[in-house]
Amino acid sequence: MPPRSALFSQRSLILALLVLLTCGFLATSLLSYLASRSTIRDSIINTELPLTSNTVYSEIQKDLIRPVLMASMMAQDTFVRDWLLAGEQDPTRMTRYLGEIVARQGTFTAFLVSEASRTYYQAKGVLKKVEGGNWRDAWYFRLHDGAAPYEINVDVDMANQDALTLFINYRVLDDDQRFLGAAGVGLSVNTVVELIDEYQHRYQRSVFFTDAQGKVLLTGSDGGPHGLRVGDRMADNTALGSMAGRMQAPSAGSHSYEDADGHSHYLNVRLIPELNWYLMVDKRETGALDRIRESLYINLLICAMITLVVLLLLNAMIKRHQDNTEALATLDSLTGLPNRRSFDLLAERALQQAQREQTALVALLIDLDHFKVLNDTHGHLAGDEVLRQFALVLQGSLRQTDILCRWGGEEFIVLLRGVEGEAALHVADKIRLRAEQLVFSFEGKPLRLTTSIGMSGLQPGDDLQALLARADNALYRAKQGGRNRVCGERLETAHD
Repeated sequence: MPPRSALFSQRSLILALLVLLTCGFLATSLLSYLASRSTIRDSIINTELPLTSNTVYSEIQKDLIRPVLMASMMAQDTFVRDWLLAGEQDPTRMTRYLGEIVARQGTFTAFLVSEASRTYYQAKGVLKKVEGGNWRDAWYFRLHDGAAPYEINVDVDMANQDALTLFINYRVLDDDQRFLGAAGVGLSVNTVVELIDEYQHRYQRSVFFTDAQGKVLLTGSDGGPHGLRVGDRMADNTALGSMAGRMQAPSAGSHSYEDADGHSHYLNVRLIPELNWYLMVDKRETGALDRIRESLYINLLICAMITLVVLLLLNAMIKRHQDNTEALATLDSLTGLPNRRSFDLLAERALQQAQREQTALVALLIDLDHFKVLNDTHGHLAGDEVLRQFALVLQGSLRQTDILCRWGGEEFIVLLRGVEGEAALHVADKIRLRAEQLVFSFEGKPLRLTTSIGMSGLQPGDDLQALLARADNALYRAKQGGRNRVCGERLETAHD
């Protein structure tokens, strides 16, 4: 067991690393979160909302191109101009023409107003006469007096029970550019509402339109942000009131405000000159930050897991180092076998057990023949490799209950437990034969060696020193007898 001071140092090191890793990961994650939040805010204000506003504006223009083209074709249609110049004979021809426009093009309404008669024709027949003092007809006289070829306006449609309608009004001119009247089509505002719903779903933003006084003109089917409905004024809304109060009228650009719940919002305002409306695109900051907040939590979880893994690895490394240190004290570094220090402990226990249970115990002292010559001829690295390979031969020739160690240099020692006489001699000779038959290798070079083995059995009154001394004497006789042989008490084997 490691001393208490070592355990204290180990715990202090782990605690210090835990604090350092935790502080480092927390600082990195929080700084990354704050930087990401700042970047997202800048991106929302300076890029996302203006870009979305521009895109929605482009979408509106795109969705209005078809009805504008239809109104333009009607104004330039020779049938329409000739019919007006011919004195508007047979009005049913014109109403049938307008009815076909509605049916084929899918518009909400189609109309023609004659400058000569001031008659308002539409798909269901003659609607009325336009008059200069009537507020419903202000659009016609504005178009008459204007220079633009057409205008887009939102007005009630008398032909469809005053339904709110988006009109495209186009000037009809003769070949001499004299004003003959106005022609055009109308789209139901509900169609525009569906477009707003589509924009909101596609861009994940709240989209609505106001007039120059901040009155809501159009929103999605579910209303605008903070419960805004058509006809509401921004200044009267609890969430938007503080921001609207800072603007006497809608001001193009990006603005920020906080709602009643303390959530930050960003609002981009853009004027649509064709309608004289203001396009409002609203985005709540919390929704944008949810992803990076989730990333922060995931990062912190990953950091915690990394910290835990690092600590576990560090603890395992320290334990492994301690085990290695202990192993170095008891194992031979070259062969991995127990060394003499470890052998003394194991052998003493085996000796006591054999004496207590009166079982056999045989010692084999093994020496590699002419090992010095091999070192001198092929080098010490070759000698080390032979020792490692011979250690494997020994391990493969013994039982798990037997004790094996490197005694020193080229000598090895074995204690055979529960084996005596001819059985022990058979084990020793098996080791000798395997060593003799094995071709050791180093760097592709074949090397051959033989072994000399001295053997002695435990006798009454023996201690470990006496047992090993007789084995050493037997080894000496084996070497003197010509090597590559097993010598022991009244037993001997040798090569042919």
